[in-house]
Amino acid sequence: MDETTEPTTGYVQSLARGLLVIRAFNESHPQMSLSEVARATGLSRAAARRFLHTLVHLGYVWTDGRVFGLTPRVLELGFAYLSSVSLPEIAQPHLERLVAEVHESASVSVLDGTDIVYVARVPTSRIMTVSINIGTRFPAYATSMGRVMLAHLPEEELDAYFDQVQLEQLAPHTITTASGLRRELERIRAQGWSLVDQELEAGLRSIAAPIRGKSDRVVAAINVSSHAARTSDTHARQVFLPPLLETAARIGADLRMAPSGANPLAR
Repeated sequence: MDETTEPTTGYVQSLARGLLVIRAFNESHPQMSLSEVARATGLSRAAARRFLHTLVHLGYVWTDGRVFGLTPRVLELGFAYLSSVSLPEIAQPHLERLVAEVHESASVSVLDGTDIVYVARVPTSRIMTVSINIGTRFPAYATSMGRVMLAHLPEEELDAYFDQVQLEQLAPHTITTASGLRRELERIRAQGWSLVDQELEAGLRSIAAPIRGKSDRVVAAINVSSHAARTSDTHARQVFLPPLLETAARIGADLRMAPSGANPLAR
């Protein structure tokens, strides 16, 4: 559900708007003035001021009187999620082993709305203009991990995704039509993995596999990413894919063995 869609009951608008203000800050806008926050969120200046000062009082935002920014305390919000599931802890040693074998960066992400969110990562060298950290979000349609998770959504959930998403040209080869993306997802579903070549960013090539929880449901994805100048499509399929699939299977097996009560992703 996006911020413009409100259910008829049980919806606390002020909470939604407060979270919207927090999410307005990102790597491109780590500090903003009151006017910039209002513009980024679509709130009035008066409303943006109230939410900002409330967040300052709670310790999630700082201000020097002119600009505002997030404090480290916002990490508590994400940590509450990470500490409630065992996926990042389970995945990390497997990622380290995979990276040692292929000598390229590897990550694990989950699907959140129309985006993927990174929950575990072992980098080697920086290959993107934007740094990737735990919590980094990218549009699912333009990423190998996003596509492998979208490909395994139930039909009604996939239809809902297409109703929400806006397919934009992010790089020279980005698929920007719903029909083209649906065809690609069908191919990924059949073959069991996804290769994305310079669709999120020029020069970035990535290959991903699904991570399955109980009942064989895809709950996350794992990828290996590299620079297109040093890794061909053939090399990615022949060298990266076999250990990637094995690592995905090992993470899934460990995930399914974890207690379900403390690990909702295993279900």
